[in-house]
Amino acid sequence: MRQTVAVSLPADLTARLDVVAKEEGTSRSEVVRDALRRYLALRQFQQVRESLIPYAEAAGIVSDEDVFRSMS
Repeated sequence: MRQTVAVSLPADLTARLDVVAKEEGTSRSEVVRDALRRYLALRQFQQVRESLIPYAEAAGIVSDEDVFRSMS
């Protein structure tokens, strides 16, 4: 079931949205849906990452180099 959600945007953001929608040959709604999906996925990733930091630190993994070293 779809629901309509009204969002107020400043004029400059609306203009940029229109450019992207035209370039991609899609609607404003599809661009906004895609952006929201990406935002929510990134937010979920960040939350999971934050919850795992104490475990990583306890295992001595505190940097990207530590992660790469443990993976190889």
